[in-house]
Amino acid sequence: MDIWEGIRTKHSIRAFAQTPIAEGEARQILDAGRRAPSGFNAQPWYFIAVRDRAMLHELSTIGRSTRHVAGAALCVLILSPDRETNFWRNLFDAGQAATYLMLAAHELGIASCPGTVYEPVRARDLLGFPDDWKPYILISFGYPDPADPRLGTGKGGRKPFEEVVRWEKW
Repeated sequence: MDIWEGIRTKHSIRAFAQTPIAEGEARQILDAGRRAPSGFNAQPWYFIAVRDRAMLHELSTIGRSTRHVAGAALCVLILSPDRETNFWRNLFDAGQAATYLMLAAHELGIASCPGTVYEPVRARDLLGFPDDWKPYILISFGYPDPADPRLGTGKGGRKPFEEVVRWEKW
C-alpha cells in the first residue's frame, strides 16, 4: 500500500483475534519506530515490547484508555528520559515514533490502538524500567477480530478540510 492509502485507511482497532504476530513482523514494526524522526535527531525513545499474555492483561489496567491491551498479541510501551527540560520535545518525539510503529503495522495488515499511560508508577513496577524514564504511550497490536461487531462501525471519517485548515492566518 502506498503512504496515502495507509493514511486514509488507518484507524484504531480495539478488539483483536488471538493470532500471534510473527517475530519478523514484530521486529519490522519496532524498526519502523526506531527510524522515526526526532528533534535534533536525539532519538530519545526506548521501546519495551510485550507479548506475554499475563503481562498484557496487567498492562491493560494502567490507564483509562488501555483496556484494549489485554487482547493484543503485542504491545509496545514508548518511554523517554524523564527530564523536565525535554518533556515536550520527548512527548512530541514519542508521538512520531508511535505513528511510525502504527503505520508500519497497518502496512503488514496488523491493527493497532494507542493509549495513554495514566499510572506510570504501576507501569514501572510491572516492567522494571529505571526511575528516571517516563512512559508516554502504550500501543496494542494484533490482527483485527473479524467477529467483533464494532469492526467497521466506528464514527470514521474526518472533519472537512476547510473546517480544520486556515491559510496564512486565523
